Amino acid sequence: LPGREAGDPVSVPRPDIPRPDAAGNDAVTFVLGGARSGKSLWAENHVLESRLAPVYLATAEAHDAEMQRRIAQHRAQRDEHWTTVEEPLDLAGALKENAGEGRAVLVDCLTLWLANLMAAERDVIQEAEAVCRVLGTVGGHVTVVSNEVGQGIVPKNRLAREFRDHAGRLHQQVAALSGKVVFVTAGLAQILKGDNRS
Repeated sequence: LPGREAGDPVSVPRPDIPRPDAAGNDAVTFVLGGARSGKSLWAENHVLESRLAPVYLATAEAHDAEMQRRIAQHRAQRDEHWTTVEEPLDLAGALKENAGEGRAVLVDCLTLWLANLMAAERDVIQEAEAVCRVLGTVGGHVTVVSNEVGQGIVPKNRLAREFRDHAGRLHQQVAALSGKVVFVTAGLAQILKGDNRS
């Protein structure tokens, strides 16, 4: 290329990641935020405001006592109107089974699900594509929560870098497929995409 030195990086469009400003599916809201940012509480309130039957699709697995306590705390925050579905791996299948007319599904959260897939040595890219296919066409009301992990330093170990890369790509894909995207910091929601109504 003219003016390009040998070894210079070449900017090439990535066809595997859709444009984040794509219109998306109005049935899907994507909620991002850091740890303890208030994103899960915002997402729960968003689901309840829909006045539809709330379904909590939990991806967490209780591998130790500390995680068991966290899961118990989350359960205690929800009243008896919630239906809880635990699915650490087959998220696409769980969405197909539980989302639809009259229901508001809350997925909490994508990054825990990614960690589960990697621990189980599943094909992360294939599983992510399956979830994205469902989110692109799902009906009803679906709210997806995930941790933003790309704002810190580059991790030193390979596995952590792979996790960060998988999460970043998946977040871009889900944001493109969602009708509304929200970023929560200190309990305050910033609308990144979609209208400003809650």
